[in-house]
Amino acid sequence: MSELRPHGPIVVLAGGLSHEREVSLRSGRRVAQALRDQGREVLESDLTPALIELLRGLENPVVFPVLHGGVGEDGGLQQVLSLLDVAYVGSEPDACRRSFNKAVGGPLIAQAGLARPMMAALPHDMFRELGAAALMTALGERIGFPMIVKPARGGSALGCAKVTSAEELPSAMVGAYSYGDLAVIEEFIEGTEVAVTIVELDGEAVALPAVEIRPNSGIYDYTARYTAGETRFIVPASVTDEVAAACAELAIAAHHVLGLRDLSRVDIIVRPDGTPVFLETNVAPGMTETSLMPQAVEAAGYDFGLLCAQLVDNAWARHLG
Repeated sequence: MSELRPHGPIVVLAGGLSHEREVSLRSGRRVAQALRDQGREVLESDLTPALIELLRGLENPVVFPVLHGGVGEDGGLQQVLSLLDVAYVGSEPDACRRSFNKAVGGPLIAQAGLARPMMAALPHDMFRELGAAALMTALGERIGFPMIVKPARGGSALGCAKVTSAEELPSAMVGAYSYGDLAVIEEFIEGTEVAVTIVELDGEAVALPAVEIRPNSGIYDYTARYTAGETRFIVPASVTDEVAAACAELAIAAHHVLGLRDLSRVDIIVRPDGTPVFLETNVAPGMTETSLMPQAVEAAGYDFGLLCAQLVDNAWARHLG
């Protein structure tokens, strides 16, 4: 069996114009340095009109996208890379779209028989045309309080709010709509919040140790996610072996149901009785110093740079067919 033709430079793509730009840049710098530490040739690029010219000017490039939110996770970037016939790490366009839109991914998870919170999705124009008051009443009756309101498309908990009463609901909806025209309303489930990272190694999806999330404020919002010291992370999570195994099983199942590949992070809430419930998934997990995936990689005993390099090599081998 002949060896694969070597790939060219790795283009770590970070930044973009989403609300998560600064986090993406931090993630990109970390991935780029980790790959350089492995002796790989790395170029760092933002999402600009010069990107296509850059990629066309390189021989056998492999793109490692670390764009959070927007075109980095909604399948747009992946569609462009596919059209350019450029190898890249991560999921295909359709899978990204399914994962990024919670109003699409959530029902697919439920249809597969996996546990998820009761939810509803409301477009902004429906909220506006039918009148907020009647819809607020219906949501309260159907889902109950407390509930979580969040944009259907987005990440880093931007526009996300916990609502404990009907009086708080209108402002939470307005906050979610400021990040998109579709809002998702979910029942709030009390329990232990964990995140399970999935990586595909040697063709098999592997669940890394679950990371338990304990924000000081009680809500894992943007500040809690990206401000050092605002959240306590416990890895492996302080759950029983049985619960940890159930979380891993749920995360792998969600990864497959949504058709993801290479890597993903599945956010889960564990009920007091030990039942894990799917919250959402992320196709471009954060890679910053406070992000969950690097912590899980370390807990699993993997070298972060070596893992990133293997994901690049897997993407290149897949591209060659």
